[in-house]
Amino acid sequence: MQDTIHSLTGQFLIAMPALADPNFSQTVTYICQHSEEGALGIVISRPMEMTLGEILASMKIEIARPEVAEIPVYFGGPVQPERGFVLHSPVGEWQGTLAVDEDIGLTTSRDILEAIAAGEGPEKFLVALGYAGWGRGQLEQEMMDNAWLNVPADPEILFDLPPSRRWKAAASRLGVNLDLLSSQAGHG
Repeated sequence: MQDTIHSLTGQFLIAMPALADPNFSQTVTYICQHSEEGALGIVISRPMEMTLGEILASMKIEIARPEVAEIPVYFGGPVQPERGFVLHSPVGEWQGTLAVDEDIGLTTSRDILEAIAAGEGPEKFLVALGYAGWGRGQLEQEMMDNAWLNVPADPEILFDLPPSRRWKAAASRLGVNLDLLSSQAGHG
């Protein structure tokens, strides 16, 4: 039986300017899993006032490379904000990994943080607390309500671009200038 939905796994969800939810206003979310059962994503554009050093210290993981301590931690979404997630490339062989595609994984196990602290982790990574979750049909409805744009993810935006530029850069992949989209659409 063929899927009745178009999977958004491996895509960026770009919040439309009118999206007022403070958790998602002006954000880019990377969709890690999307099926008929729902969707899971990580907000990649909202660094927190917390560093990886603080998380590693709370987990009693020794840091071998001092620069690791200064890496920002991101607000990944409002669901389970106490739980850590590592988006990374390459996928690698970690204990608790969901392979999003052949290049990018989402890992929740301690071993990846230990490797990062030792300077032996994945080449590129982003650490987040919490995730964005949608129940059955919820994301599809939000898409129909024009809350989001979607575009295939770009690893450069995901891992390399400064977080403050990710929202507009993701939209520009669609040829959309978010500055020209009014947040007051339909309220003439």
